[in-house]
Amino acid sequence: MKGIHKLGTVIAKILEVFHWVGTALMAAATVCSVIAPQWVGKFVAVDGKECCGASLEVYGFEINAPMTAGQVDGTHFLLFGIGATLILAVMAMVFRNLYRVLKLSEDATPFQKETVRLLRAIGVLVLAVPVIGFLMSIVVRLVTGAETAEIALDLGGVFMGIVVLILTRWFVRGAELENDVDGLL
Repeated sequence: MKGIHKLGTVIAKILEVFHWVGTALMAAATVCSVIAPQWVGKFVAVDGKECCGASLEVYGFEINAPMTAGQVDGTHFLLFGIGATLILAVMAMVFRNLYRVLKLSEDATPFQKETVRLLRAIGVLVLAVPVIGFLMSIVVRLVTGAETAEIALDLGGVFMGIVVLILTRWFVRGAELENDVDGLL
């Protein structure tokens, strides 16, 4: 069991770092889309056709951005970049909290107040990802006036967030029982 725990800790940290790097790169690409739009291709590989546009997607937030002269439309990319940066930062926080939960429970019980707080934060953050995608899809539609963003709520993310919040309630009960037992000894 220790091997799986250690592996989970390492994977959580790696995924946290990758998401922070992705957040930084997406933020840089978003800023470049405004300041120097010709540099966007250096940050993001776009495999799109003039007729169909470029499909930009991150964690269920998807935009089919029109292309002109081999470049993604700047407004669409700017709005996608804002949403993608937010989503990647939230996911980095999810993996950061998961890493902290695993480190806290490495040599101790997982039924601690700090673990419960971190699990609750993970549940809220996981729920935030599809909500951010949904709201940004609406913003893209309102700003561009085109039906390039699919307005959809990723129910997989919603259900996962609910599952984590339910598990958090069980950890709260476990922490209460452990405190009761410690008080008896």
